[in-house]
Amino acid sequence: MEKIILLHELKNIVLTPKFYSSFLVITVLLLLSVFLGIRNYKDTVKQYETVTRLSNQEMRESSDWMGLNAKMHRKPDPLQIFVSGINDDIGRYSNISTFNPVKLIHSNYSDNPVYAVFRFIDFTFIVTIILSLFVIIFTYDAINGEKERGTLQLVLSNAVLRKDYIIGKITGIWLGLIVPLFIPVLLSILIVLLYRIPFAADGWLRLFLLLSASFLLYTFFIVLGILSSTLTPHSSTSFLISLSAWILFVFIIPRAGIMTAAQIIKVPGFAEIQGRESSFEKQRWEKNMNDAQERWKFRNAEMAKFPKEKRSAIRNQKMWEWMEEEDKDRKQVQIDIDNYNVKLTEDFRNNKLQQEKLGFILSSFSPVSAFQLCAMNIAGTDINLKNRYEDLLTKYRTDFNNYKEKKQKESKSPGGIRITIDSESGLKIETSREKGTLDLSGLPALHDYSYSFGQAFLSSVKSGGIIIFFIFICLGASVWKFMRFDVR
Repeated sequence: MEKIILLHELKNIVLTPKFYSSFLVITVLLLLSVFLGIRNYKDTVKQYETVTRLSNQEMRESSDWMGLNAKMHRKPDPLQIFVSGINDDIGRYSNISTFNPVKLIHSNYSDNPVYAVFRFIDFTFIVTIILSLFVIIFTYDAINGEKERGTLQLVLSNAVLRKDYIIGKITGIWLGLIVPLFIPVLLSILIVLLYRIPFAADGWLRLFLLLSASFLLYTFFIVLGILSSTLTPHSSTSFLISLSAWILFVFIIPRAGIMTAAQIIKVPGFAEIQGRESSFEKQRWEKNMNDAQERWKFRNAEMAKFPKEKRSAIRNQKMWEWMEEEDKDRKQVQIDIDNYNVKLTEDFRNNKLQQEKLGFILSSFSPVSAFQLCAMNIAGTDINLKNRYEDLLTKYRTDFNNYKEKKQKESKSPGGIRITIDSESGLKIETSREKGTLDLSGLPALHDYSYSFGQAFLSSVKSGGIIIFFIFICLGASVWKFMRFDVR
């Protein structure tokens, strides 16, 4: 009997005009989202290659080690085709230099504000908005619609257990709505293969994990629609219940959770953090300038004790020592600034992390927000993407500056331009001793962050478990309610 009910539901879904029209729209949107994602990914790859090439060329053309700077771009991940996450919201590259901390700048939305207005239509948008509405259309009258047509009482008047009927009903609807989706999904994967997007083995596994999470959310909305159809004898009322639940889960709970967390845990804004950094940096450099002036006054006073003929010789003899002393003091200033910025960033991240945890906990009452977090964690475009890359670049900046300092000492040149003013010789300007291009053969390379399938799986387990929990709650409630459903 369950098989007959299952086949009956499959026919009711697949052989209706609204199924074909809805299925066509979903297929077109899925393929369009993948196509646009591929174009965006290829544009990002071109930017990455261009910035890297120009940065290498600028470094090769540098004439002194002190002025050597680099520009590092985030390497694109093919999974951003399906889940854009915060990929376009954060900066794409950062300057690597001695005196400036690492900061990712020039996000895609800051350079192209029109994209920020309409955003990209990616795979997660299709699943959370379009597919969920598609499910509601087919499930809101799954039970009470049969009652209104008189078929439910007729079926149950035979030797059909209610348990068998509801299980067959749910299974038939699930197969009728899930199986056809494999067609646009496989076509999307085919497009990825035709465009030769470089998916590694881990990338394919993460994509499979993303599709699995998508089917879980799809299943949740199926059982949610069936539950709403058992809560009331009228299909018009159950449609309002389903639509209200959809609005609540998709729009209200995710945003309300984040807004509530922001009110409970206060975190200083970016402008305030930047203001603190600038204020400390200004104070530290002013102190350095004052100390340097005092040192030069003392040195000039010491030089005044010697005869005029001997001053120039002593000055030339000690100039390199003095310049090294000044350079050492400047480096200490930069170390103090970097340490302060690191501490400030750590405090900011810790407070922000507590706020985000609370926001995610409150938002987890919606399986839609759980799916969005799960999808971003799988694709590596999650909320921690910016922190991961800035930490990676900060570590590279240390290696880069150590390499510069080592080469600068080997060349015995402070680099840059040295200006000296003397009452006897007047104004004297000296440029770097180094001429021509630099030998960058030993320059440390940046090893891009590798986001593995294991990391994606572990970070998505909690969110996936929340969706499964909601599925079983709705499924159990549907069966329990139908066992007491009035078929008259």
